[in-house]
Amino acid sequence: MARRKDDSLEERHRRFEDFHLAIYKERWPDLREALLAGRNPIAYTEGLVRPYMLDEASVMTASLLPLVEDGRVLDMCAAPGGKTLVLASRLPSGATITANDRSKERCRRMRAVLDEHLPGELRQRVSTSCRDASTWGLKEKDAYDSILLDAPCSSERHVMADEAYMAQWSPSRPKRLAIEQYALLASAFMALKEGGHLLYSTCSINPGEDEEVVAKLFKRHPGAVEEVKTCLPMAEPKTHGALILPDNAGGLGPMYFCLLRKKPCDVSL
Repeated sequence: MARRKDDSLEERHRRFEDFHLAIYKERWPDLREALLAGRNPIAYTEGLVRPYMLDEASVMTASLLPLVEDGRVLDMCAAPGGKTLVLASRLPSGATITANDRSKERCRRMRAVLDEHLPGELRQRVSTSCRDASTWGLKEKDAYDSILLDAPCSSERHVMADEAYMAQWSPSRPKRLAIEQYALLASAFMALKEGGHLLYSTCSINPGEDEEVVAKLFKRHPGAVEEVKTCLPMAEPKTHGALILPDNAGGLGPMYFCLLRKKPCDVSL
């Protein structure tokens, strides 16, 4: 039995390699090496009572989302809470955040992170919830000025570092995730006010979970969504958004991001 398990894991490694070699071709060996290298997180301290360790790419990405005075902010898939801390540290006067995660355990840990790192007054402006974000837009349509959707993804760097995650990987997994990611993105777009901003991000290196998910939103909502161009050092432009990859970014990432705006309806029509 142990031998069959080893063979299965070996086969998954081979299929994982072949899958990403087909995407990145001659770049894949260098990218693979960079993904396997250890991370160098930074201590984020802005507006916090104690530092929180984060990949600098996560800090830069979360900082792209525009926030407005007295605005409502939604962090749809917020646990473990690092990007929520970045958003909270930038909150304008009167603005509030709802930090959500569908997992009760992850939500519990997220609350602990917020309690331990946010000063009292700021913590009071960050509420938490535990619900399925894919239906959020049906219940709170046109309700938020700014939304961060850091979507669940393949997280290939974690897969490569942990045999337990590799044992669960298959070429069909990214396809299943892309369906879930679009459901979340469509829900976020419904919950966004006209003129509001939506930041979609993942830590996946798979275009099927990144720019192709965003492209689907443009296809399903022609004329209603526009991309807001951003500029981050070392980010590689994609058809939609950009991707920070560790082989070209000094170990940062991976982090895909795309900033979107919901266009106001033309009331004259």
